[in-house]
Amino acid sequence: MGTVALEFVPPDLAHGPDRASETAERVSELLSAEGLLGRVNALLIPGMIPEDDDRPVELREKMDVLDVHRATRAALPLENIVTQVTAFSSEEHLDQRIETLKSAGIDRAVFVGVPRTLVDGAGPGLAPVAALARYENTLSDRGVVLIPTRDDEAARFGAKVAAGANLALCQMLFSDLIAELLPSVKLDGPKPEILLSFGYVSKIEERTGLIRWLIRDETDAARREMETVFEIAGKPFAAKKAALVELYRRVIGGVQASGYPIGLHFECPYDFNRYAFEVFHAMLDVWSPSDPA
Repeated sequence: MGTVALEFVPPDLAHGPDRASETAERVSELLSAEGLLGRVNALLIPGMIPEDDDRPVELREKMDVLDVHRATRAALPLENIVTQVTAFSSEEHLDQRIETLKSAGIDRAVFVGVPRTLVDGAGPGLAPVAALARYENTLSDRGVVLIPTRDDEAARFGAKVAAGANLALCQMLFSDLIAELLPSVKLDGPKPEILLSFGYVSKIEERTGLIRWLIRDETDAARREMETVFEIAGKPFAAKKAALVELYRRVIGGVQASGYPIGLHFECPYDFNRYAFEVFHAMLDVWSPSDPA
């Protein structure tokens, strides 16, 4: 079965050590109520660092992903994927970190570079491409970030795959641009699994703008997707669900034609809620990695 991951953002450290397990229990109840237990088979736990000062929702200090991994196991005994920032860690520190992940039973990591305020390769640590090669024989799945709206992304992504990436985590998708991008990527070896990311757009997005901030870029493609997010945010639930499911249908259809293995990554940027889970269920009813070919 291909990956169907739900993003589990680490709780604020100030909330105390029990918040992760309490949230995991709530997520398990939501999954059960929506008939998604057994269909979602992984948690994606992002390691988060401060980025731009203009983030519309303050990023407080978060629990470490390893602590979240341990705290969620009882309520959500799923495979865990983590994101690991590499750009600000020494090789020695990163080696120790990867070994600790392995010892905890985590064998899938997505390597993340510098925030968008810095140029690629900045920072005292390793660029994701260097981390891919360094841990080729350590982790079974070594992932990278894929941003279809970014300029020159086909060349960027091709270089990452050549360096050893066998997993790609997309930025949240609000167009089917990725279906045009993937066929243009020049690859010599096997194609990596693409985790297509779909997020639920709560009405609060109209006022707060967190999702638009997350996908913000100077490209026309990014601006069009930001406009789409704003339009979806203002719709009543039935129309919102229809728009998000139709987007999902178009993206899946386009990416299937590219021949890449497909996984899924579902996000609730404004916290878990039953409306989001209802939409994710409807998406999986359109297509799931576990469906017969």
